[in-house]
Formats: sequence, structure tokens, C-alpha cells
Amino acid sequence: MNRFESHTPLPYQRSEVFDWFARPGALVRLWPPFGGSVRRQPSDGLNPGSEALLAVGLPGRPGLAGAALASTLPGGLRAELPWRARHTQLDPGHSFTDVMVSGPLAAWHHHHEFSDDPAGTLMHDIVDYELPGPLNSPLLARAVGVDAELARVFAYRAEQLRADLALHHPYLGADPLTVAVTGASGLIGSQVCALLESGGHRVIRLVRGGAHGDDEISWDPASGTLDPDALAGCDAVVHLAGYPIGGRFTAATKDKILESRRDGTALIARTLAELASDGRARTLVSASAIGYYGAHPHAAERAAGAEATPLTEQDAAGNDFLSTVAQVWESACRPAADAGVRVVNVRTGLVLTAAGGLLTQFLPLYLAGVGGPLGDRQWQSWIGIDDIASIYLFALLNPQVAGPINAVAPEPVTARQFATTLGEVLHRPSRVPVPSFGPALLLGSEGAEELAAADQRVSSSRLESLGYRFRHRHLKAQLRHVLGY
Repeated sequence: MNRFESHTPLPYQRSEVFDWFARPGALVRLWPPFGGSVRRQPSDGLNPGSEALLAVGLPGRPGLAGAALASTLPGGLRAELPWRARHTQLDPGHSFTDVMVSGPLAAWHHHHEFSDDPAGTLMHDIVDYELPGPLNSPLLARAVGVDAELARVFAYRAEQLRADLALHHPYLGADPLTVAVTGASGLIGSQVCALLESGGHRVIRLVRGGAHGDDEISWDPASGTLDPDALAGCDAVVHLAGYPIGGRFTAATKDKILESRRDGTALIARTLAELASDGRARTLVSASAIGYYGAHPHAAERAAGAEATPLTEQDAAGNDFLSTVAQVWESACRPAADAGVRVVNVRTGLVLTAAGGLLTQFLPLYLAGVGGPLGDRQWQSWIGIDDIASIYLFALLNPQVAGPINAVAPEPVTARQFATTLGEVLHRPSRVPVPSFGPALLLGSEGAEELAAADQRVSSSRLESLGYRFRHRHLKAQLRHVLGY
């Protein structure tokens, strides 16, 4: 057997740390986006016999490239291997163990120990593993980089755990929320749900078609179908559902983008307004986007040779397609706000994760050594996947948060700075500019102008003034974390 060990000091009581691990969502929050995916969460928490289904990629750059390609290829093709894990031992508050039932290794035994420490808790991970067949020797394990990959994964897990515990700690002892979530299986929604559940809150997923069990609600925005009684027991709704933005801007696609956001949001808002007379305080946290300000809000400043002024929530809306979508999106919340529901509109920037979105479109080029900037001086206001999920939780738990908030990191970058930083993190070249015709081929001329060529310098000052503390303020720290470098 080969052995890998990791020690993580945590400034929280042992019971608080262990309780976090025992809740749904913990595995999703710990699983690195560069290392695969969680296909099915544990069936019975940490109890012996509980099983989870995971998927693991190749180590290092090949795995990162595979994860990136998987998120962009049609049909969800993934270069990952299935891994079925089972919990075999539990000493509540002190330890638990999981083993690999089937998967790419000959054996895997992971023991988690938690002990009291003068500063809080010391978490000790002990992994005993065997590689398949002739590869199973300590020398070959080092040669193929298994321990290096485990160090990379456990460093990610430690940072995730510390940040999640810090986010939840101020609310210990508060009554848990019951939150309905649309778009729960999406890139952001899956992390929002996991963050809520690992914090002790109950999540009810809104699904199209028939609901299964007490933790799902059936709804159909196209037909305007949503039973108000199904939402009556909820303290809040997180609304993330909408037709994907990122394909070619045909007339039919644009109609779907606009209608899905208008109709779904209006249905949620009307339903919450109907329930408002019961006297229960409720919150609607609805997605929006920094596209609200238009793709080129700094055009006049650019023409005058002036520096672009960071945009705040008080700045005017733009007049292009995506700005219209954001305005309609936010306006559709009005019935809920008029009925006394606290409404928050999360104007989201470019979300960075190795699990999908903008970053995964760049990664294959950079890893092949032909990456480069998508433009030059255009401002790119970005946000890490964990920060955007945390902002939703922050908005739910803090009653002073209302109206639009810019969900962007405090330090936006130019397109050239983004390319240079990504190249530095990956230790790859970043000098080959993306040809202007490339985005136009994928998105059409209008889509390329509003997405690929967008120039938006957006301020996070209101969010910070409300008390939100960013996990990653700077692009390099965000990329190093989410890419495992």
C-alpha cells in the first residue's frame, strides 16, 4: 500500500467541523472542478453503507484539458472514469472512513480523523491506495504523479473548507432556511445548493415535469404553472433558471433567452406576491447580469481618452440586446417587491471555474501553447464560482441586502491582463491573439460584439459596504485555486 497524509488546522470547534462534513452538499463543495465531478451524493450521509458515485479525470494538465473539453463538447462527453465510494466506519464527532468499491485504482482507503487543537480542530486525512497491477510501487506512484495530484486536490479541499466554515460560522444558532431553487443543476445552481445544504439549510429544487419526493416542486414557466401552496413553506427563492447564453445569436435563440427569463421570473414573482398576505417574511434572490449596463458603457470615455469609470448599481442601463434582457429580467421581479417581498437582483460578471463557462473555452488553447488575449484594453469584470455562490447565501441571510448588487470581484482586468495571468498560472504561452472572426463564427456578429468584445469595468463597492468579504479578490489567486495550480 502507498500512503498519503494531510493535516489541516481549522479555527473552529470539532463539533462544528464534523457537522459540516455530515450534511448534504459537503462532498460537492470539496470536489475540485479540475479533478472530475460528483455524479451522485452519498445516499445516507456518513453512515456505514452510504454510497456516492464520483467521476475522476486524469492527473495534471491532461485531466484539466479533459474537463475543459467535456464542458464544451455536445452530448456531455467526459474524459472521466467512474468511482463508486462507500462509507465503512463512523465515530460521530471524531472520524469516518470511505473506500473505493469500484474505480480506476486497485484499492483506496480514506480515513478522516478530527481532534481538538488549542486553536480549534486538527483534521488528519490518511489515504492508503494501490495502483493497478505493475504500477503499484511507491517509486512508480511518484513517477506517475499520484502523490503530487493528491497534494493538489487536498490543498484545494483545505481552502474550500476553511472558506465555507468562515462563511457559515457567523450564523451558528440562527434558524435554518427553507429555500426553493430554480436552475439547481446548473453551473452556479449546483454550488449554491451545496453551499446551502452544507450550512444546514433545506433546499427544495424546482424541476420541470413531475416532482419526486418532498424536496422537489414541479413548475412550468412556459405554461405559467406553479402551485402557490408548494412554495408556502419556503423562506426564500433563489431563481437561476434561464435559456443558456453563449450560442449563436439567431432570432430564435434571442427569443428563447429573453422569454425564458421574463416568463420564469414573472411566474416566481407572481406566486410569491400571492403568498405575501400570509405574513411570512420571504426573499427572492434572482439572477441578473452586468450586461445590464450594455456591452460598451465606457464608449464616450474611450473616445475622450479618459479612464473607464467603474460602474455602480446607480448607473444607467444600456440599449443593446443583453441589456434589454437584464432590464426585463429585473423588472419581472416587481410584483414580488410590490407585495413586500425582499428582492435582490444579482448582476453577475464572468464566472470563472474549470467546470464550465468562459474559462473552459480558453483552457484547451492555452494548454496546447496557442492561447492569447481576446482583445486588448477591454475591461473584463470577473467573479469566482465560489464567490458567486457565497454571494447568493450572503444575500439570503442578510436582510439589509436588497435591490441590484454587482457580483464581481474587486479587481477587474483587461483582456490582455487576463490572458497574461492565465498563461502565468498555467506556465504556458499567452501571446497568440484570438482572431476577431473566431467569436463571430461561433456567436454571430451581434453575439461577438456583446459577449466577446464587451468592455465593462464594474464596481463591487456596494457589496463590500454591505459586509461581504471576498474569497478571491485578485485574478491570479482565483485561477490558481480553481485550476489547482
